[in-house]
Amino acid sequence: MHAEAERHLAQADPVLARIIHAVGPCTIRPRRNCPPYQSLVQAVAHQQLNGTAAQTILNRFVALFPGTKFPAPEAIVAASEEQLRGAGLSRAKVAAIRDIAHKATTGHMPTRREAARLSDDELVRRLTEIRGVGPWTVEMFLIFTLGRRDVLPVGDYGVRCGFAKAYGWKELPTPKELLVEGELWRPYRSIASWYMWRVLDAK
Repeated sequence: MHAEAERHLAQADPVLARIIHAVGPCTIRPRRNCPPYQSLVQAVAHQQLNGTAAQTILNRFVALFPGTKFPAPEAIVAASEEQLRGAGLSRAKVAAIRDIAHKATTGHMPTRREAARLSDDELVRRLTEIRGVGPWTVEMFLIFTLGRRDVLPVGDYGVRCGFAKAYGWKELPTPKELLVEGELWRPYRSIASWYMWRVLDAK
């Protein structure tokens, strides 16, 4: 699926060429059936938690709304703060998730079709107006839900750590430094970021 991007990155960057050879093909697959509001709710639940803990909380959250794979925004808006907190969500995350759901009911949240017509920058501007949704949350949405291939999450700790490890930097690059270094990876910076995460996973 990403063979063209992998070839381009390998030709542009010898270090990344070795990583691609060692790791193998990129496995990012857009979540085509996931509405934007659901993706953002899930991303907020994952903030500052490891994957296992976040998924446990998400499972409890969904269980609050029997008979559905994922609750509709109207159901989330109608739920009390106490109910949502009972799933293990922090007060700040409950406030963010309720605002995401509210924006989805008022049309502020773009549909999947509307999001496809908006640029990355437009989506960042529009979605970061929602409480608790920062640039990183939108960047994860762009990469993993919409499948945008030229997103570089310069504030992501894992990408910065993976870069430092791969390129032999003694200190983590600053977001500005990573932005400059990542110019080499255009127009496939999302794919390069995925490989930086894999570097961090490697022993």
